[in-house]
Amino acid sequence: MTAVQPSAVPPLTRLSEDEQMFRAAVREFAEAEIRPLVAKMDHDAEFDRSLLAKFTELGLMGIDIPEQYGGAGGTFFMSVLAVEELARVDASAAVLVDVHNTLMNVALGEWGSDALKAKYFPKLAAGTVGAYALSEAGSGSDAFALSCRADQRDGAWVLNGQKLWITNGNEAELFVVFATVDPSRGYKGITGFIVERATPGFTIGKKEDKLGIRASSTTELLFENCVVPAENVVGDVGKGYKVAMETLNAGRIGIGAQMVGVAQGALDATVKYVQERQQFGQPIGAFQAVQFQLAQAATELEAARLLVYNAARLRDVGEFHMIEGAMAKLYSSQAAERITGLCVELFGGYGYTKEYPVEKYYRDAKIGTIYEGTSNMQLQTIAKDLLKV
Repeated sequence: MTAVQPSAVPPLTRLSEDEQMFRAAVREFAEAEIRPLVAKMDHDAEFDRSLLAKFTELGLMGIDIPEQYGGAGGTFFMSVLAVEELARVDASAAVLVDVHNTLMNVALGEWGSDALKAKYFPKLAAGTVGAYALSEAGSGSDAFALSCRADQRDGAWVLNGQKLWITNGNEAELFVVFATVDPSRGYKGITGFIVERATPGFTIGKKEDKLGIRASSTTELLFENCVVPAENVVGDVGKGYKVAMETLNAGRIGIGAQMVGVAQGALDATVKYVQERQQFGQPIGAFQAVQFQLAQAATELEAARLLVYNAARLRDVGEFHMIEGAMAKLYSSQAAERITGLCVELFGGYGYTKEYPVEKYYRDAKIGTIYEGTSNMQLQTIAKDLLKV
């Protein structure tokens, strides 16, 4: 009998001492620095930029950027822990850190040239916010039906077109932008570029007024004869589809972590509430019907967390994780919807008001089934692998 070799992936729920300390530091920071600002940021639909310097001070803008570039030299899993802990308090703060780390930093780290890393990683680690620009009006789930063009001219690339639904649009100074160099080549014409906000011909357009994650800016980007240096190509020309998809494989794990954090925040508030709210002469948490619903929610939440942690651990040891990432995003976003909905119901009429926190968690949860690949797209990814089609 062949001996079973130990897995390179550590047990999911076992955190190293460094990971435990990091998670505790992020949790303490979120409670002390972010929670007092949450209601105002949500009401105003505006991110408090004073938090950016604090994110940088805590190392949240360069979690797995190598130390040689000024980063923390941590792991992708630590990025996931940070996003989860931030989302327990505010999903908008969490997604800013998430997109910056799991999309911008990952794309540059895996596909950028040494020169691009040396140029931009120190800035990103020091607090320059990054964003990821793939979606357009006619290319959402059909991600590569791009109309944004990139044409070669005088040794550079000239971008023309529009991007929509770009997270961090208002705060970002660096963008990974995908455009087609030849529409006739389909996905084989897609190419990624690093574009600086100050580049002439590049402007930030309309900001969306959203249901949830209201403090997170979601904007359009406009390119009109925007000249980008040839050395700012991310990966090879015509290989942007691979850059985009493999980066999104990481990003979806981050969104899963965000949804776990949102659900945990709502559940924490509800567990406290049901032990205080009196009906029929006792706390409503004393009723078995309430207890069973909370137990079911806690079980679903732990299952979602384990899916997210598993995908993140696989990524850190270099194992294939596309399917695990899709499953993590799919299930965690569905669980977050169910759990936050239950929490609103258990708060009763109070749950429907802004006086209590669960209505915001409920609004924030909805986006999880939509961005970085809808639930149907995750199901398609999983089914294709399952059926080998």
